[in-house]
Amino acid sequence: LKLWIDVAPCGPGGPFRARPRAMPPIAPALVVGEEFVAFAEQLADAAGKVILGYWRKPIEVESKQELGRPVAESPVTIADREAEDVMRKLISSRYPSHGIYGEEFGQTGLDAEYIWVLDPIDGTKSFITGKPLFGTLIALLHHGRPVLGVIDQCVLKERWIGANGVTRLNGHPVHSRGALHLSEAMLYATTPHMFAPGLEESRFAELRDSVKRPLYGCDCYAYALCASGFGADLVVEADLGVYDYCALVPVVTCAGGRMSDWNGQDLTLQSHPVSRGRVVAAATESLWKEAVSVLCDGGVAQRKSARKLPAGFLLGFACGASAVAAAALCMLTKRR
Repeated sequence: LKLWIDVAPCGPGGPFRARPRAMPPIAPALVVGEEFVAFAEQLADAAGKVILGYWRKPIEVESKQELGRPVAESPVTIADREAEDVMRKLISSRYPSHGIYGEEFGQTGLDAEYIWVLDPIDGTKSFITGKPLFGTLIALLHHGRPVLGVIDQCVLKERWIGANGVTRLNGHPVHSRGALHLSEAMLYATTPHMFAPGLEESRFAELRDSVKRPLYGCDCYAYALCASGFGADLVVEADLGVYDYCALVPVVTCAGGRMSDWNGQDLTLQSHPVSRGRVVAAATESLWKEAVSVLCDGGVAQRKSARKLPAGFLLGFACGASAVAAAALCMLTKRR
């Protein structure tokens, strides 16, 4: 029986321990047809045309309330809704058997073999304040797994497309490269407020304190920078929706980077209830491993936390041990 070494992302024995496993059959990677790639570009063109019509112009901003999230309020505009609507109509006309998962108008056909995942404006706060770091995100899922991703920045006229093992920026291949270790890394997150108090906040703080420089405010654009080798080494976020990250996965991974949930597991439609929108993207394999070792269940941050026992607990333990010892001595004295 042939064996191979599988690296377990996390577990009771610590992160990244090797273990032998039976070699699985090699499954051929899905080749995304050029028809789908071209159609994804059509969707981006259509959405961009709508968005540019509202760019840096007076626009009504509504507030969406999503209770239970670290940042409960999020803005939405007519540009978000019209851009998604035009994409949904194109998909339904061209591929009526495909499912659609959109931020503004919900989901349909989630049992379909192919599902299009749409975020018309990822970074609406950037959009409404005139900052061109938002993006239109378009993903194609095959049986729930992202196989094609588009990040389109219509103002700057920059478009990243990841598919079939290659990521291109405006038609030219790009490759991720950067720091090998956390101590050298430039870290991005949209905002420090996206990490819920407790587990998320403490794990991110541990990671933030381990990197060279933490930066904030790039939305999806940070992942595009990471995939392109432009100096953004690491992106760590939490509380994302499926539409926030599915398009990013092929863009980062097809450029040679790594992207997963905080436990090192693949990001798919099916895994979302487990990942809970906690994602990590890295320009290099070694950096990704170090980041996951901090963020994962049972990782560095948790082991450090476990070692920092409260003073009251230690005092109580010491007093209890002393009382037990005294009682035992007393019993021995009486027996004598």
